[in-house]
Formats: sequence, structure tokens, C-alpha cells
Amino acid sequence: MVLSLLSIVYGALRCNILAIKIKYDEYDVKVKPLAYVCIFLWRSFEIATRVIVLVLFTSVLKTWVVIDILINFLTFLFYPWILFWCSGSPFPENIEKALSRVGTTIVLCFLTLLYAGINMFCWSAVQLKINNPDLISKSQNWYQLLVYYMLRFIENAFLLLMWYLYKTDIYMYVCAPLLILQLFIGYCTAILFMIVFYQFFHPCKKLFSSSVSESFQEWLKCACCDCRRRKSSESAEKTDLRSPADREETPSSSKISSMPSQILNADELFSA
Repeated sequence: MVLSLLSIVYGALRCNILAIKIKYDEYDVKVKPLAYVCIFLWRSFEIATRVIVLVLFTSVLKTWVVIDILINFLTFLFYPWILFWCSGSPFPENIEKALSRVGTTIVLCFLTLLYAGINMFCWSAVQLKINNPDLISKSQNWYQLLVYYMLRFIENAFLLLMWYLYKTDIYMYVCAPLLILQLFIGYCTAILFMIVFYQFFHPCKKLFSSSVSESFQEWLKCACCDCRRRKSSESAEKTDLRSPADREETPSSSKISSMPSQILNADELFSA
């Protein structure tokens, strides 16, 4: 199992480096040793925690794991095609001159199958873009990366919760809360090494329009602004939707202004 994990992580590391060189083929890409270390630790924790979560869930709910796998696989399988159809671009015909339209379709189907299989376990180093002649997206989309890891974290948490609720006696000697905590820490460690790589050790970080920290700060600002707008709108609605009884209880200005005149008239009458 350790050798299999190391071989898979090494393959993911080589794919990461290859994707960087393909995206920035116009520049002299030099990868530092610390970048290799960050990618290796990032992929190790990410793939290991994902596989352990799926194994634990499968051990207690064997049939339901098929639904989870199908949802993940079909989502990533059709996602590049949905983007392609929404863009309205013509069908790519210049991928290989020797390929016919049917051959191009078969090649694209195999690529999307590979893309879906990789994204089931880890973030793919290459994001497919069918309407691009190079078939990859050369822009760095931080929000897409953020959404992927947030949804993956929620999915892993749900699968671990189901495992904890339906675990059998075979796990009686396993401290379930401690194991869940370790898996969460491992997944967060993978995200941490990914952020460190993109923030400090990416060979082409100077070409980014914005760094990971800047994009995260912008996202937090947008979230805070939305919260403030909602709170202000809610407070305005509360002030506008006061009950009629409250309005009747509050004395009007005409009543208040008429009270002193009535008192003065009574005093004058008493003196008279």
C-alpha cells in the first residue's frame, strides 16, 4: 500500500510539473527543490485521506458508495463538455490533422474520462478546455480551486459521518473520533502545502494576475460585504414593518403640542 501510494503521488508530481511546463511553454521554467517537496506532501495527504475516507465508507455502506462515485465521475465527465457547449465554439478539428471528426471525438472522450477519474481523488493538474487548441486552460482560476476543495471537504465530512453512524463491531478497537480528527487534519495539511506551493514556490508565480492570498482576501471582502448588505436590508425591513399597535401607542406631535395649552387653560380657569 505504501509503495502504491508513493508511485501514485510521484505520478501526480510529474503531472503537476508537466502541466506547468505546458502552460508556460514560452518561458524558461525552473522548479526549485522545495517546490517538489511541497507538491509531494500536498498530493500525499490529499490522495491518502481521500482513499481512506472512501474505504471507510465502503466498509459499512457498500451499495451507497456506487452513487457517490457515479455523481463524482459524471460531474467531472460532463463539466468540460458543458463549458464547451455554453461557449458556443465550433467543434475542434485542429487537434491532430490525421484524425477525422470521429477520431477527434473519441480522443476527447478518452481525455474527459481520464480527467474525471483523476478528479475523483485529487485536483487535476490540468483543467480541460475543449475549445482551446491545446485542450487545456492556461488561466489560473483560484475560485474554481476554492470551490473544488470546499465541496470535497464537505463530501468527506458527510462520508465520515455516515461511517461513524453505521460502523460495525469490527471497528470496536478503533477510536473513531480520533481517526476522523486525523483525517480532517491530514486533508487540511494537504490544502496548506498547496497554498504554500502556489504562494511561494510556484516557478511562474510572477505571471499570476493575483496570488492565492489576494484572491482569498477578495473573496472574504465580498462575503463580508454581502453579510453587511443583508443585515442592513433586514434592519430596514424591520423598521418599515412595525405593527400598527406600536404606531398607535407612540404619541403624535399634535397630541403632545395640545397638552400644554389644555393645562394652561385649566390654571387660568382655577385662578379666575
